[in-house]
Amino acid sequence: MKKIFLFLLSFIMVSYSFSQRVENFQLMDVVSGREFSLANQGEAKAVVLVFTSLNCPFSKLYEERLVNLNSQFAAEGFVFALINPHVGIEEEETAAGMRVRASERKMTFPFLEDVNQVVTKQFGITKLPEVVVITPGPTGFAVAYRGAIDNNPQMAENANIKYLEGALTAIQNRRTPSPASSRAVGCNVKLR
Repeated sequence: MKKIFLFLLSFIMVSYSFSQRVENFQLMDVVSGREFSLANQGEAKAVVLVFTSLNCPFSKLYEERLVNLNSQFAAEGFVFALINPHVGIEEEETAAGMRVRASERKMTFPFLEDVNQVVTKQFGITKLPEVVVITPGPTGFAVAYRGAIDNNPQMAENANIKYLEGALTAIQNRRTPSPASSRAVGCNVKLR
């Protein structure tokens, strides 16, 4: 039994050593008007960053699912935040439009402007929506999961692999998410 425990412990330590370390960032939350800083999220069980835009049809399809996931996990210490890398690139992608969408969809979490796409480029985001789940640790923040929300953008009820929910449940149960990544499907990020 002791050998199995030591094997599992070493496996967990190796798994964490491969995770991507995350630098601090600050972005403006257009809903509250306050700055959102990763460094201020050290008490969170995990930070769920969802890269999205107002115009991407795939992003729109996931809005209700994200509100539901936030309702399910926020009380457990999970912090959700949307990040829009298209602010100012397209006419409709504005802070005012983001506030309206957040209000209409009853999004109670930050909606961040990545005007210069610093955070989008930091994570190498290429699709919208794409999720990055970050966990705090003694040496800083690390990526625990990145990729798709689930495997069916069009119909939530037909999604039989719920990647994000599975990752959050694993973290909640002090396990490493498996899979740790999946291929995000959606709109291409328009780089500046």
